[in-house]
Amino acid sequence: MVDDYYSILGVNRNASSEDIQKAYRKLARKHHPDLADDKDAAKEKFQKIQHAYDVLSDAKKRQLYDRWGPEFERAGAGGGDPFQRGTMPPGMEIDLEQLFGGGARGGPGGGFEEILKQVFGGAAAGPGPGGRRSPFGGPPPPTKGQDVEQEITIPFGTAVLGGKYQLSIQRPGGKIESITITIPAGIEHGKKIRLRGQGYASQTGGPTGDLLVRVKVAPHPVFRRSGNDLLITVPVTIAEAALGAKVDLPTPKGKVTLTVPAGSSSGKRLRLKGLGVSKPGGTSGDLLAELKIVMPPVLSDQQRELIKQLGESAQHDPRVDLKW
Repeated sequence: MVDDYYSILGVNRNASSEDIQKAYRKLARKHHPDLADDKDAAKEKFQKIQHAYDVLSDAKKRQLYDRWGPEFERAGAGGGDPFQRGTMPPGMEIDLEQLFGGGARGGPGGGFEEILKQVFGGAAAGPGPGGRRSPFGGPPPPTKGQDVEQEITIPFGTAVLGGKYQLSIQRPGGKIESITITIPAGIEHGKKIRLRGQGYASQTGGPTGDLLVRVKVAPHPVFRRSGNDLLITVPVTIAEAALGAKVDLPTPKGKVTLTVPAGSSSGKRLRLKGLGVSKPGGTSGDLLAELKIVMPPVLSDQQRELIKQLGESAQHDPRVDLKW
């Protein structure tokens, strides 16, 4: 009994090309010969999966397979015309002369090769442009090895400034390999880094797959990120907010002095240009310092009296704009 290609991949006949590709990748990883104990059985299973995918991932092959089944491939294997009378289910016979004209059954310029030229607009068999084989038999073209995905978590500072990260990956057979990854400055949480040729080897002589590294960024204790800007909350005293002050701030590019204007309130944001996340081309985002007035944990009697006097002498109602 001939295997059904859809059953091999575990998808229904209405599956999208994306569904077919996802199913293929999942099965190829599961039955990869390099990862199996019984390599011969795994190789046979892998070849069936590969062949089913080669047919169903090609729109023209899939269309012919859906209509005629695996018989359409006999054309490239010396089987002649798969549509000859007697090879088709009852009621499915077709007069090819009516479909393609008098040359469909042979004669000069006729035969199955000519039919295929009419269907596909080119040569029916043999290598095509770029050395690719016909869709009707012969060895499949070399395919790329499977990509490998891995997730890492990097420090907040490395994501902002860039740097190196040492990654350990387990290869088929259990070997542990150490790979140094270059983290580009300004990389965002959830982005992927592609390392070409670091995935699984191809089983058909094609190029090796890639290693896809998904990057997660660990949170920072005081800094936050918004696009290419960095945000930090800066605690200040009542006196610093009321009278103004100069306070030191850490930044990705070193310590800077922030000038707090007199009469500042909690929530006021001060922008420091170019001290945020680096951008391609040498430019950078900004650092936004948000002021937060912090009261002493304990007040002396003298401090209480001074604050009381300050409140009594105030001419401004801070809640004047609160309305329903």
